Amino acid sequence: MTDILRGERSGQRRGGRESSTSVVDVDVHEMLTSIEDLAPYLDEPWRSRIVVNDGYKGPPGNPYSFPQPTGVAIQDAVTDDGSPAGSKLELVREQVLDRYGIGPAILISLFHPTDHQIQPEFATALASAYNDWVRENWLDKDDRLRSSITVAAQEPKDAAREIDRVGSDPRFVQVILPAVAHHVFGRPFYRPIFEAAQRNGLVVAFHQSGGTRTAVGLPPYYIEWHTAISQAWQSQLIGLIAGGVFDEFEELKVAMIESSWTWVPHLMWRFDYNYRSLRREVPWVRRLPSEYIRERVRFSTQPMEYPEDPGDLYRMFEMIGSDDFLMFATDYPHWDFDSPEQALPHAFPRELREKILSTNARDFYGF
Repeated sequence: MTDILRGERSGQRRGGRESSTSVVDVDVHEMLTSIEDLAPYLDEPWRSRIVVNDGYKGPPGNPYSFPQPTGVAIQDAVTDDGSPAGSKLELVREQVLDRYGIGPAILISLFHPTDHQIQPEFATALASAYNDWVRENWLDKDDRLRSSITVAAQEPKDAAREIDRVGSDPRFVQVILPAVAHHVFGRPFYRPIFEAAQRNGLVVAFHQSGGTRTAVGLPPYYIEWHTAISQAWQSQLIGLIAGGVFDEFEELKVAMIESSWTWVPHLMWRFDYNYRSLRREVPWVRRLPSEYIRERVRFSTQPMEYPEDPGDLYRMFEMIGSDDFLMFATDYPHWDFDSPEQALPHAFPRELREKILSTNARDFYGF
């Protein structure tokens, strides 16, 4: 166990407030108990659409059954009353915040109205209701929590208005977008979202949603999808750079959450190589793609590949060329949860492990 964990657990528990040196978790998933939790935060005609008789059950979900013994969640997070794992704040406190001395912890919604392909006005209303629900039921109840602004990205101007509505609350630290989407977010159509994020000093983060497409469609097995899923983040990152998003919004920062990261050196090499040959096609891109990635993009530790030789993982990290590149994540409450005590192999130097566990996220998000 690193000193940062050993020294902060007791201090973290006092008053439920984060310490300036405690572990930072950039990926904790809060869950609705049911879609009806949003009813108090919706006006008509939208409220009536989520009652049981109306048949609406929420955005499309992951179609796979999970081959793990406890399903999608770790054993500890499975609730006695059958409510979804991650829906009880007291368990998040017990199993994440208090157990590992974590704070801040960033909530990452798995509720993505962007996944709706119909009724865009309804999707926009759901996004607003979800943000109000998170604020009242999570952020107001524990000072260690931060959150992500949920938007319906298919209506970028409405999404920008929602970012402006809640972006002044410092507990919202980023805008969350689904990595698997109907389009590449680097397209000009989505510019209002990035403009609003920069205007409010917010990170834009990408995370998996209910979408399960890969480069060749929907694979038949969960193991195929779970292995190939990083293709989505790669495509979004390439699109942001090639579309000139980082050039147009010079203060914008992007987080790739739960994308894995060992593919990044290859992407940087290939993208730089192609840029040198083909940059006439994208004259608005003024720098090598690898420079944008090192300076403006951060990745989460989870999920992280573990080769037989842990030194290979560290050598892969060194190829990226930045000690600031990686931020710690548990991915609570999912089956592939990583604890801060075990996530980083000792092939990573002690000072680097402490940066990944705390400092990198604090600097990136301005905690």
